[in-house]
Amino acid sequence: MAVPAQVLDCFTDQRWRLNNLYWITDKEGKRVKFQMNWAQAELLDELHYLNIILKARQLGFTTFIQIYMLDMAVFYPDTRCGVIAHTLDDATVIFRDKIKFPYDNLPEQIKAANPIRKNNTTELELSNNSVIRVGTSLRSGTLQFLHISEFGKICAKMPHKAREIVTGALNTLQAGQIAFIESTAEGQEGKFYDMCQTAQSRKRQGVTDTELDWRFHFYSWWREPAYEMDPGDVVITSAMRTYFDKLIEQGIPLNPRKEAWYAKKAEVQGADMKREFPSTPEEAFEASVEGAYYAEQMAKADSEQRVGSFKAVEGYPVHAVHDIGVGDRHAIWFFQILPGEVRHVGFWSCSGEGMPFIVRYMRKKLEDMGWVMGRNFMPHDVRVKEWGTGLTRIEQFIKEFKDTKMVPIGNVDDGINAVREVLAISTFDEEECADGLKCLRNYRKEWDEDLGTWKDKPRHDWASHGADAERYLAMSYKELPVETIEPPKPILGVKDMTWDQMMKRQPVNTGYERA
Repeated sequence: MAVPAQVLDCFTDQRWRLNNLYWITDKEGKRVKFQMNWAQAELLDELHYLNIILKARQLGFTTFIQIYMLDMAVFYPDTRCGVIAHTLDDATVIFRDKIKFPYDNLPEQIKAANPIRKNNTTELELSNNSVIRVGTSLRSGTLQFLHISEFGKICAKMPHKAREIVTGALNTLQAGQIAFIESTAEGQEGKFYDMCQTAQSRKRQGVTDTELDWRFHFYSWWREPAYEMDPGDVVITSAMRTYFDKLIEQGIPLNPRKEAWYAKKAEVQGADMKREFPSTPEEAFEASVEGAYYAEQMAKADSEQRVGSFKAVEGYPVHAVHDIGVGDRHAIWFFQILPGEVRHVGFWSCSGEGMPFIVRYMRKKLEDMGWVMGRNFMPHDVRVKEWGTGLTRIEQFIKEFKDTKMVPIGNVDDGINAVREVLAISTFDEEECADGLKCLRNYRKEWDEDLGTWKDKPRHDWASHGADAERYLAMSYKELPVETIEPPKPILGVKDMTWDQMMKRQPVNTGYERA
């Protein structure tokens, strides 16, 4: 019996197939027919060869991408698809729930026309010679379709695995094939961050993407219709109100129901809210990262608007605290002690420069900013001598800045707790402290890949130098009094004296030496 033409037309339309042939389990564990939501349909409409997706949680991209690749494997012979997951457990779940389950629930006629030839917990091979593989790293073979799930987490926790994926799995794709990289953000570092920044820059410039360019896709929480609730008894704090007003000023169409949902969700998510449910791409990468030591404190500083325009207050000295790290990396925080406040007014770092260079930089910085130097705090490794001068670093530094002290040696854990305390009363000048803020937000624990957990010690990386300098600040600032600078007394010459001063012979400096 001939198949009706309209049926054939439906089966040649991939959008119809995706919305009518596949079954999944929903968030409540119920078997439901898969139908694309707004985000999934938009991704399909804007699909490019190479797609990088920054997203809010629970928008269904992993499910959509698996069904998209399964559909290609079922209806097109000799198709090779690969999925890279964050962990082996995640890979097993993706294969079981988002590939095997949808295949098993296809109409019987379709399965009969293309039955399974080989099946295990990580690979599905069909009789038309199409294959879908799932794992934590795919290097062998050639793929036409590749999905890398939660690449941001892989980059943050396991940089070596991220490099392996980039050099291995991505090289299995030929020009003109299709790849998806999707993830929430994990700080301002790593390959996922770099790729997003490059793709986003191209998008802003309106540059046409080639087959070898990654297209940037961003899906925020406020576009999801389900993310709203009755605002009846929900309290919007003043800090949250300010945050919403800033979003509205940027053209983001919020309403009381969406604001209520976000406020209640943030009560549970805390510092993770902007990472898990970002409003803008910039916010996603500025938010806290997993394992970050100061995530809660920096999130609170943001919400209380203690990161912004906080310039040095005239009349108070500017102190400096230094970190000298491995490879001669030098980091400096500039700060003031004000009543009830530690004001961070600047941050700077460099690598491979000697102490004379640091001294010249400090001198010029003070002159350019009009700051009056207070005290400098140095770590104990400042006692090391430098080749070429024969002097210790602190000896070189004290020649220029007399009021210099060494930070007392302390336990790292105690120092981290001290930083958490000082951050509660800290303000930051966002412009002058931009790089230092990145350090504090990205300073994290080291990841134990074998145990799949965070180690109880800091990871030594680019962020640790600025964070260590802040730790020295927290261990030292209490010995500094809250005091203003005595204004210099004017020196009066004869021409500056009043007639009364001259007649009364007031003890003023006349500018002349006595014979």
